[in-house]
Amino acid sequence: MSGQWQYWTGSWGHWIRIKERRKNAMGLHRFKPVPSGRMGVLWTLATIRDAAVIEFGCMGHMLYAGTSLKRIGIQDACRLYSTHLNESDISMGDTSRLEKVIETVIKEINPRVIFLTPSAVPEVIGIDLHGFCRQVQARFPDNRLIVLGSGGFDKQLHDGVRETLTTLVKELTGSAGLTPNRTYNLIGSCADLFRFQEDKEELVRLLRETFQMEPLCILSSDTEIAGIEQMGSAHINLVIRREGKEAARELYKRFGTPYVCGRPYGVKGTTAWLEEIAEVIGYEGSREFIRKEEQFVWSRYRTVSPNFQRLLRSEPENLALSLGGHIDVVKGILEFGCTELSFPQARCWCDSPAMEEEGIPYLKEEEWIEIIEGHDKGLLMCSAEALEWGGKKTELQISNPDLKWRLYPFEPPFVGYRGALNLINLWINSCEA
Repeated sequence: MSGQWQYWTGSWGHWIRIKERRKNAMGLHRFKPVPSGRMGVLWTLATIRDAAVIEFGCMGHMLYAGTSLKRIGIQDACRLYSTHLNESDISMGDTSRLEKVIETVIKEINPRVIFLTPSAVPEVIGIDLHGFCRQVQARFPDNRLIVLGSGGFDKQLHDGVRETLTTLVKELTGSAGLTPNRTYNLIGSCADLFRFQEDKEELVRLLRETFQMEPLCILSSDTEIAGIEQMGSAHINLVIRREGKEAARELYKRFGTPYVCGRPYGVKGTTAWLEEIAEVIGYEGSREFIRKEEQFVWSRYRTVSPNFQRLLRSEPENLALSLGGHIDVVKGILEFGCTELSFPQARCWCDSPAMEEEGIPYLKEEEWIEIIEGHDKGLLMCSAEALEWGGKKTELQISNPDLKWRLYPFEPPFVGYRGALNLINLWINSCEA
């Protein structure tokens, strides 16, 4: 891909390559840019079972989106449809095609909830989907219609994820009182994050073994509509990405459910996360399990610790961490490497200007390209697309865009105790390769 620039049309799978190199021209990127809000909405909804998404947009958008969802491992969940806009719909503002598609979807699969999403074209011409929904809902009393926005050009991925998580909670949740046994909701496990399924499984394992708690709803990577409806009955909400805070606050306001925010990385970080949960629910849990997990990680770390210590004394630049991706992923891995293992920090960046923090700024494409081009020592972890372009090791991928199909959902995680050991394993093999 080096030497070429590409025109991006809305999703990670939809590209038209442009042969000539035209740097700084509007709409031209060397790499896939941060996806739109529409993609954030779609990736958050696409894993919800017993539901359908209808996009008031062109055929191609949803076809490419469906393929990209299969590539990242989403199978047999939410059904995706498009209205196939034509020139008359656009010029006349006609929504009759959307109503016909709703009828067809209900006849074919009869989902409990149908999510209506705009594409960029209806956003530009000003179609009022909320008004349309209020007008036609009475015709479909057994099927809830819910409109999601973020279809315009002014919204980015994180806006779409935040809006969708909050809307799901506001529109669908109810409560029949707390469950008899301790339960929790995991908020923010979404398909846009690399290894989202593996990270979710590790968190479920930790909570089951420590507190004997089971999830009531995993929003949204592993749930169905009924799971969202009963979120108000959980004993605690665990927010694992900052876009989910608004949803947790909504649940606290309506049901008084306490919540803990944090994405646990590293050994000490994971233990601190579990201890915070223990304090909130008033139950210490199994300290024996935590002790054994910590011991398991550190016993294996000790076999490679002399290698790391030698490098830290003689060539610390070879262990310097350069990370790029979602702010919560970058911050968590950085804290593990720098605080628990004493690795030095090199230049790191996040993928949203609204989420940058001190030490982890948002960098534009041309800025992080300079980091990759100049990177000759240390541990560089970012998207597979950028790593491959820079001739780096794609094994150190921590963020998307990805380059591979992800049909196998049982790779090592990055979070939790197993995630800590996975990172140590990646780093020692990268240093000694």
